[in-house]
Parts: sequence; C-alpha cells; structure tokens
Amino acid sequence: MSVPPLGRLLILGNAALLLLYPVAWNAPLLRAGLLPLFGLSEISVWSGIVSLWETDRFLASIVVFFAILAPYAKTLALLAFQTGFLVPRAKPVLTWFGRLAMADIFLISLYIAIAKGIGIGRVETGWGLYLFTGCVLASLALSHASKPSA
Repeated sequence: MSVPPLGRLLILGNAALLLLYPVAWNAPLLRAGLLPLFGLSEISVWSGIVSLWETDRFLASIVVFFAILAPYAKTLALLAFQTGFLVPRAKPVLTWFGRLAMADIFLISLYIAIAKGIGIGRVETGWGLYLFTGCVLASLALSHASKPSA
C-alpha cells in the first residue's frame, strides 16, 4: 500500500500528537492565586485531576475521560484509520470523539473568565492551555483532512 505525500504528513501529524498530548497534560494551563501578594500556583490537567480526585472522584473520572482518554483514543484510532488498520466506516466516531475534547477546552476557558470576572484573586493563562488547545484543534483538523478512500 503506497501512501501519498499528503497522507504521510497527516500520519506524521497524528504521531506528533501522541507525543504532544502528554506534554500538554503536564504543562501549566493556568496560574492562580487568592491575593496578588502571594505567589501563583500552577495548575495542569494532571494536577487538577489529582486535586479533584481527593474531593470528587466521579467528577475527576469525567475529566479523565474528556481531557485524556477521549482525545488520546481518538488520535490512536485516527492513526489506525490513516494507516489502513481501521475501516473508513469508523471515521464519524473519530470525529465525535474529537468534539468531546473541545468541551474540556470550553470549560477551562469558562473557569478562567469567571475567575477573572469575580475579581477575587488572580488567574493567568499558562502556555499549556495554548498547547492543549492546539493539540485538540490539530486533532480535529487531521480528522477532517483524513477522508475515507472509499
């Protein structure tokens, strides 16, 4: 099976996402603090899940599904689709999984907007939020660009 140059680029993009997602999960999404006099705590996807696990395991499990399992499983499945190990009929499911991860980005952005609007404390976005958002958007674009050949 010969893969066209565009197909190789799509495969490489997906393989890159498999490496970038774990970096994004550990990168600081935001820095938050109660008062400007005190230092800001960095919050990542992983640190947020660990903190949430201590207080609400059900909610932590939902975050794990939307922020980690769904996007990573979708990326693995899309790579399998691109390399011919998954049938083209599975593509709509892959697109749906990609949209699940966008819900996570929306919630994080909403929390930041609310925290800034309240005016108590300080919230700054971290580079990890941009990386995680970029990974999700790249995954959606790669999914859209990977058209079934049948």
